[in-house]
Amino acid sequence: MTTPAAPLLPPTDWTDRELLARLLIRSEVAWREFHRRYDRLIYKCIHKVTNRFHRVLCQDDLDDIFGQFLLNLTARDMRRLRAFQPELGNKLGTWIGLLATNTAWDHLRRVSRRPYMSELSEADHLESDEESPIEHLARAERWTLVNKALSEFSDKDQTFVQLYYVDGLDAESVAAEMNISVKTVYSKKHKIRSRLEARLRTCAA
Repeated sequence: MTTPAAPLLPPTDWTDRELLARLLIRSEVAWREFHRRYDRLIYKCIHKVTNRFHRVLCQDDLDDIFGQFLLNLTARDMRRLRAFQPELGNKLGTWIGLLATNTAWDHLRRVSRRPYMSELSEADHLESDEESPIEHLARAERWTLVNKALSEFSDKDQTFVQLYYVDGLDAESVAAEMNISVKTVYSKKHKIRSRLEARLRTCAA
């Protein structure tokens, strides 16, 4: 007469040895039981390390530490789980807490080596010496209109605009280049500017 098989224990009744054995064969039931038993402990250990650094850490850091802990636990054929020795009288929860604490400290060491990064909101207050793409486009469009208007001016007036406005020569240098008086330079400047502004207003209308 065969002896009836012993009834299977529910996961909540598994010993540390039984839970560990099933974790090592990647049992989904065992991993669910692992999270039920130890998630709160893991986060408690993480918080214990990180609480004093709350000014430089956020919830994302805590989640990163938790994720890194799980990754470390399953890496290299679950080497860290296999290192647990229940025969020495240790509890699996104590081992898990130690690993979680070490993972948190490892994360803090990595954070301490990061270069300082400003908050994203500070970007709203930053100024740049370089023009923005929108400013560049607007300037290009303005010059297109200016060049179109200047095409209707005489060659001599276009030369004046090039020397005075584009090359930035002073009145005396423009007068010498164009063989005119300084008084004529100022007079010509006023006339060309008035004509150009009127033409640009017409183009923009």
